[in-house]
Amino acid sequence: MRPEYERALPPFVEAPVSRDLPLAARIGQTGALRRGLILLALALAWEGLARWQDNDLLLPGCLATLSALAEGLASGELVARARISLGVLAQGYAAGVGLAFLLTTLAVSTRAGRDLLTTLTAMFNPLPAIALLPLALLWFGLGNGSLIFVLIHAVLWPLALNTFAGFQGVPETLRLAGRNYGLTGLAYVWQILIPAALPAILSGLKIGWAFAWRTLIAAELVFGAASGRGGLGWYIFQNRNELYTDRVFAGLLLVIAIGLAVETIVFATVERATTRRWGMVR
Repeated sequence: MRPEYERALPPFVEAPVSRDLPLAARIGQTGALRRGLILLALALAWEGLARWQDNDLLLPGCLATLSALAEGLASGELVARARISLGVLAQGYAAGVGLAFLLTTLAVSTRAGRDLLTTLTAMFNPLPAIALLPLALLWFGLGNGSLIFVLIHAVLWPLALNTFAGFQGVPETLRLAGRNYGLTGLAYVWQILIPAALPAILSGLKIGWAFAWRTLIAAELVFGAASGRGGLGWYIFQNRNELYTDRVFAGLLLVIAIGLAVETIVFATVERATTRRWGMVR
């Protein structure tokens, strides 16, 4: 056995610890800054390609598009068109979400409801919503009713599939806990299944929003050709006919900006307040 011994330690001297991270590390930890740099790089590439092309009719530059966008916003035309589009989108999206939750609740409650949801999603989910627009025009005429019909189709099936998949992934322990508390029907779905399946539900809501937004813009292009009415899609269609390509790109840029705002503000805020706060996602 080795003999015991004591080792004298030097006196402790507190040294200042620098908490400042290098610039590259700070950039890497800031998501908004990283996304801003990506957008800046895309804008520079766009401007460079437009100047190399040197044809504003085919490809206006980023600066010309931003100028047209600022002009449209200042005149109020783009704001009015965006308000029309968002108003119709809100109605169709809300109706699609309500029907999706109704179908999914029926599917997790009864075997017949499960078979109904499985069959309907297999039939209609592969069908593009814009393909139903001719039937919608025949049934509902030229107006918001046709747009709302195709928006419901765009939202309903992906949201129902994601929600049902999330419900099926709920652990059996939580299901048994809900049954032990005597929860059945809507109370069981609302208090047990929805909180446990919230990541999948939020994913379905985001997919449904993206489908609905692009379907609405495409449908408004058709309405622009048919009746001269509509929102941002009609604005893009009209300026394309008049060969104002910078305004076409300005309308497209506003469509992208609204989509980014909804994703990064609305859905990100909901995720931070729910799933990220509860530790359900990283």
